[in-house]
Amino acid sequence: MNPNPTPKSRPQAAGQSGAARPKSARRRSRELALQGLYEWLISRADVGVVMAHMREQDDHGRCDTAHLDALLQGCIAQVADLDGVIAPHLDRGVAQLSPVEHAVLLIGTYELRHCVEVPYRVAINEAVELAKAFGGTDGHKYVNGVLDKAAASLRPDEVAAQRAARNASRPT
Repeated sequence: MNPNPTPKSRPQAAGQSGAARPKSARRRSRELALQGLYEWLISRADVGVVMAHMREQDDHGRCDTAHLDALLQGCIAQVADLDGVIAPHLDRGVAQLSPVEHAVLLIGTYELRHCVEVPYRVAINEAVELAKAFGGTDGHKYVNGVLDKAAASLRPDEVAAQRAARNASRPT
């Protein structure tokens, strides 16, 4: 069995062109971080071993290596703290999450907490896209809901400003 999840192929939506948009270096770093976290969650291998496995992946040369290192090392080092942030927003215990959902939630929570240059909606959307590509059928909806709630506590000013702008643009 391959210890790393692989992306599922998704059918194209009507109206999409045949050419797929190239993945950004940040997207690739998130995908590799997800694979590394999955491996770590399953095996609890040393972070150095996990990092070495990620460096061997084909996409490593095309990813944002600094972001990959920050995500992977940061999520593993802070797993208890990050789990503490998401736990109040779960409908079950952290231990009952699938390893893919858990890894995606760790990445999203880490980015919300530490990558303030990434807008909170982008951090959530990137996590949702990871869940769509690697997770279960409706896992992306779960990830979206949990991270949306976590964002309100991690970035309250940014979330409030976004919601106020959205409400102001709605017709009355």
